[in-house]
Amino acid sequence: MPNQIKFKGNTLTLIGRTLQKGVAAPSFKVISQELKEVGLSDFKGKIKVITSFPSLDTPVCDLQVKEFNKRALDLSKEVVILGISKDLPFAQQRFCQTFDIKNVVVLSDYKLSSYGINYGLLIKELNLLARAVIIIDKDDILRYFKILEELTLPPDYEDVLKNLNEIINNPSLNLKKDDLPTKCVPCEAGAATLPKEKIERLLAKYRGWELLEDKKLVKEFKFKDFIEAKYFLDLVSIIAEEQGHHPAMTIIYNKLRITLTTHAAGGLTENDFIMAKIIDELVIKN
Repeated sequence: MPNQIKFKGNTLTLIGRTLQKGVAAPSFKVISQELKEVGLSDFKGKIKVITSFPSLDTPVCDLQVKEFNKRALDLSKEVVILGISKDLPFAQQRFCQTFDIKNVVVLSDYKLSSYGINYGLLIKELNLLARAVIIIDKDDILRYFKILEELTLPPDYEDVLKNLNEIINNPSLNLKKDDLPTKCVPCEAGAATLPKEKIERLLAKYRGWELLEDKKLVKEFKFKDFIEAKYFLDLVSIIAEEQGHHPAMTIIYNKLRITLTTHAAGGLTENDFIMAKIIDELVIKN
């Protein structure tokens, strides 16, 4: 997955998690036109085609939504098409009403950039979403991921439909099970900590993370200045809140120190390693 795209030949930086096809699709939080929070779980049991774009006020994005709206007429009811941008919900609602967009669920990532961060599609310089198409199957596995390397170009609709049909005909994949779940689970006081041997086995897979006092994971990230360190802290904060995990983070000029532990358990649990993995998936150009 590229971490840079072009806009009329000029380089732009993509921020967020690095994902590959065949992994569990991350959850995200976006806002509906009724100002309600919407997430991946709201479309459970459906094949999700998610098309993102910078703004409905541009001709290519305008046509992108209209084209998917038209092509959706020929798709089965097991498929839902989501259009996500950082346009305000009011503008999205006006657009959908004006052009009778009824076959694409148009949603806004304006509030938290949750979708952009979780899928590595947030354009750092513009704070807008890159143009991309993603297909997530009924089991919430990421099956198709195409980012347009030039922001002004439209998606390849035929390629999207070809891959969508392949997914419809092959609905499930036999995937190797990860050592850990993909999302943190709520913990209560008294929850069991991981045995030392499992901590050591997991820690060996996490580059740069250190074990502190046998109950904390610690890693230091270095950036070019304070602003960049603060920017990364904000990204981690959004992900952490969604995951229900609250790391300790300390900035000293261009360095950010992140400490992970599960307070309810009094030590390390799987949640800490899940959070460490997600933090390592975040891409930022220093």
